[in-house]
Order: sequence, then structure tokens, then C-alpha cells
Amino acid sequence: MTWTPDDIPDLTGRRAVITGVTGGLGLATAIELARHGAELVVTARDTDKATGAVEQITAAVPEAFIDIVSLDLADLTDVRRAADEVATTYDRIDILVNNAGIMAPPKRTTADGFELQIGTNHLGHFAWTATLWPVLKRSEARIVTVSSLAHTRAHSIDLRSVTSQGSPRRYSRWRSYSESKLANLSFALELDRRAKAAGLAVTSVGAHPGISSTNLTKTGVGMSGNPLSGIAMHQLTRVISQSAEAGAQPLLMAATDPSLTGGEYIGPRSLGGTRGRPAQVSTSASAHNEALATTLWQASESATGVSFDV
Repeated sequence: MTWTPDDIPDLTGRRAVITGVTGGLGLATAIELARHGAELVVTARDTDKATGAVEQITAAVPEAFIDIVSLDLADLTDVRRAADEVATTYDRIDILVNNAGIMAPPKRTTADGFELQIGTNHLGHFAWTATLWPVLKRSEARIVTVSSLAHTRAHSIDLRSVTSQGSPRRYSRWRSYSESKLANLSFALELDRRAKAAGLAVTSVGAHPGISSTNLTKTGVGMSGNPLSGIAMHQLTRVISQSAEAGAQPLLMAATDPSLTGGEYIGPRSLGGTRGRPAQVSTSASAHNEALATTLWQASESATGVSFDV
């Protein structure tokens, strides 16, 4: 049976928190959840861009309730501040979509000294989810962590990249991106295992958008100082990819399908997972490596200074 956004149940009275809504997948996800009645708490590093995104959401869904929270996932102090703000303001979170990220920038570090991609894509969301955990647990939330087809290109994760010393290996932007996306999926599956072992009703699901036209290619690759490289890749991606609205459908299915019990991975089902309607899809063997997941979890707690006791 083919899933479509028409299968999203009525979300009136339910609250969704989404990271990274200034365009692409996050914006498309927010609009569709609002259409089905969800209250939205949206985050962005650039609040001016977030305001523009909110205008687009309300243009599509005039009655939408939307709150903006400033969040810089590349700064762990700011992550904890933003998560504390959300946890203090709201007594429940029904859906959490960990969507924001960066792809293939030149070698740079976060405010805390970690390689930018593993620091933003994984460590930022790890600390964000851990700090929100008391509210998520109480709410019996659905947690969606966005990975990528690129996770299959990483057979392991260089955990030296989440230490203060950093990895001594030569930087490869695409290898680091792939490892950060493997970390995202490993985290999603490990969180589900821990929630089930604890007898909790929280469900954790992974998702990926296939190849979709978003601003990731422009903003990440374009950070090299040569904006033309980012623009060129962005235009190429637009030719071969599906729309952001289509790419958001696996995220929406992962966030709302009541038949999912946790531990699933949702992505496009056609053309090798690059496009098409969403369905449960397979992961790499590394994503199911429980020893790697346990070590990554411990290393992430140490790196972020945040205890995540499920």
C-alpha cells in the first residue's frame, strides 16, 4: 500500500518540534504537519530566515500556530539554552524531527572545536534530544532523526572526531559527511533499542529524503569561499533530484504513521532509494552495529558533557 501525505492523521492538539526550517525538507515538513493541525515549534540559526519561513507556512496554513526558537547546533552552549527554553515553555512534545544539518563544507570546526559536520549533524542533535528527553519521555513522543543515503558509504565512524584532540587523518568532506549521517542513523536505532529496553512508549525512527533539491548543496559546498562551486552542484542536484516536498514525505511518514513501532528506517522506495513514495527501507550493516552504537553513545555523552540516560 502506497503512503501519501493524505494518510497523515489529524494532528490537532499535538505539538511538533522541527530543527532547520528555513527551507528545503524542514520547511516542507512543517507546512504539511501544520496542514494536518499540528502546533509547530521551529528552530533556526538565523532568526530572520526563520521569520521568512514562518511567513511561507502561514501563507499555506493561515491558522497555523508557530513558535520560533533560535538554535545553533554547532554551539553546545546554545543547544542547551535552546532546549531548556523549549522544555520550560512547553509541557509536551509529541513529534520531534531532527532535520537540520550541513553537507560537505571545507574543513571547519564548531564553537566547541569538533569537526563541523559530526559536530552539527550528530553531536548537536544528540545534546538537543538528551536535554529535551524528560519532556519527550513524558509525552511518549515520536522522534525522527534524518539520515542520508550517504550513510552507506561509511563503514565505521572515526570517534577521534568527537574528542577535543580531533582526528589526525586528512580531512575528506564527503567521508566526514557520510560518517555524520551514519552517526545519525546509529543514534536513532540505539535510542529505540534503549527506549524499548526501558519499557517506554517513546518511538525513535530514522528517515532519509533520497536525492532531493534543497539548499544543502549550496550552503555546504559553497562555504569553500568559491560560491560558484556550491551553485553549480546545487543546479546539478536540481536536475537529477526530486522536489523538497517529495523528499519530505519519508520524514512525514516517519513522524506520523501510527503503524511504526520504532527502529524503522523510512526512505523513497524507487530508483535505489533516490526518489519515489516513502516506505520502510534497508540500512547498511554498520547502522545496526550495536557495539559501534554503544561506543558512539558513550563518546557523544563525553563530547557534549550531557548525560543521556534513557
